[in-house]
Amino acid sequence: MSKTVKTFAEAAGMTPEARYDYLVEQIKQHKVLWTLQDQDGCVMLTTEDEDCIPMWPTEEAAESWAVDDWSECQTLAIPYDEWHERWVPGMEDDDLFVAVFPVQDDLGVVIPPYELDQRLLTKQSH
Repeated sequence: MSKTVKTFAEAAGMTPEARYDYLVEQIKQHKVLWTLQDQDGCVMLTTEDEDCIPMWPTEEAAESWAVDDWSECQTLAIPYDEWHERWVPGMEDDDLFVAVFPVQDDLGVVIPPYELDQRLLTKQSH
């Protein structure tokens, strides 16, 4: 059993910055990111300025978003290597941002994909 530091409810209650740190920590530990998809592809969130793809640290966190208008969505696991090699360049090309661990009343930190990737790459090399 992996030592999950926080329950989903505890993690969801953190500040956007703390949720960002938590997401990074979870991805480094489990080597996977979670998002939602429907028959048209990945779920998109829109802020005033950016189109974002939400990313969550766990399947449970992603599922928590799949309600109401989003109830048709399925969780999608993205292995870290695939994220690094395909998603980051693809999102950059499409000018898409990452909504980091959004919760119902708070979209979370919105960042360019390469910025999240940089955080994930640090401290992994010896």
